[in-house]
Amino acid sequence: MKYAFIQDNLESHSVTALCRCLAVSRSGYYEWTTRQPSARQQADAALLELITQVHEQHRGAYGAVKTWRCLQQRGVAAGKHRVARLRAAAGIEAKRKKRFRVIVEHHKSAQAAPDLLNRVFESPGPDQVWVGDMTFIRTRQGWLHLAMLMDVYSRRVVGWAMGDKANGPLHEAALVMALEQRRPKPGLIHHTDRGMMYRTSAYRQLMQDAQIRPSMNGRKSAYDNAMAESFFSNLKNELVHHSDFMTRDEGKMEVFDYIELFYNRHRIHQSLDYLTPVQFEARNSGK
Repeated sequence: MKYAFIQDNLESHSVTALCRCLAVSRSGYYEWTTRQPSARQQADAALLELITQVHEQHRGAYGAVKTWRCLQQRGVAAGKHRVARLRAAAGIEAKRKKRFRVIVEHHKSAQAAPDLLNRVFESPGPDQVWVGDMTFIRTRQGWLHLAMLMDVYSRRVVGWAMGDKANGPLHEAALVMALEQRRPKPGLIHHTDRGMMYRTSAYRQLMQDAQIRPSMNGRKSAYDNAMAESFFSNLKNELVHHSDFMTRDEGKMEVFDYIELFYNRHRIHQSLDYLTPVQFEARNSGK
């Protein structure tokens, strides 16, 4: 460690002065500088390169455990604590902020639909419970609104739509996409907040035609629709907060890439046994 300190401070002090201060010989220091890295150091360097690749390929989204799991899936033999140590030493950290803000609003009006989930976000199979919500994304051209629907079973985003207005047609487009892609059987639970866009006659008609059971939050709290809030938190932490979209079209392209190419197909989830949503569905469908 003394020799490493000398090397790090050569710009401000001479080798002679540093060796004298640390009570080491100059010959010992020079021998240290020409010494080849040990096999362990070389292995650590190679592993750190793989860790860095995983970090970059997954948009800086993974912490130490998910990085380790991803390396395991690639056949890389490395201990969990070793991966964490190398990440920390290299200053590699996940892009992470507060997951979501808890907001409570008190309403005197009755619920538009009963809360069929009561904060229990579980499903025995695909396309039996969907959750939906909307968020907005800043671009230099103005706000870009994103409406989405997610399958609780696999956390897969099954329907989404983007536009410059947070209106009924935007939400209807997301639902139509989900219905066309998934073809759910009658009885699917569709859980959202009590936003007016989910209560329009056109939206309700789409659900009625597909024999969908509507479910809505009892009150406005992030925990009442935690799975949808969690997805938006990931989207913003892993993409939006680190981007500067010049136009809405640019934002649409990047969000499309995040949802379809990264989130659904490449982002592993602890709750899915460290599989991606697509992998989880494929494994449990026997494909």
